[in-house]
Amino acid sequence: MKQEITRTGNSAPAREFSARLSPTRRGARLARRLVVAQLCSWELPYETAEHIVAELAANAALHGRVPGRDFRLALCLRGADTLRIEVTDTRGDRLPPVTPGQATPDAESGRGLLLVEALADRWGVTTGPPPHKTVWAELAVRAPAHA
Repeated sequence: MKQEITRTGNSAPAREFSARLSPTRRGARLARRLVVAQLCSWELPYETAEHIVAELAANAALHGRVPGRDFRLALCLRGADTLRIEVTDTRGDRLPPVTPGQATPDAESGRGLLLVEALADRWGVTTGPPPHKTVWAELAVRAPAHA
């Protein structure tokens, strides 16, 4: 009797990574570097994810900062083709705009979520549990053939 094993949808095991980081510029830079290192270890392209994490981590350090409380960076490879990036901070009372606004040409900030929106396939915000919020982004990625 021949036995068949069938995998459906996202039944492949997920790869996951998370780290707690200080809500500072240094913590935001470290988040970006950790993403590059982790995606390289998974043999996945990292450039787009690096830009998204740089923006989300900078926002967590600037707008989501509460002294003494870290922010959390999480990566999850779902199946073989979707990378989910999550940055969770402890300022659930300060939500980013649903539709990112336009920055003036001479503004030094205000373009981060526009960049995230342009680079990610999907992005959004999840609230809770209090006092947290998570800004997430998903990207289609191509795993190497031998993975």
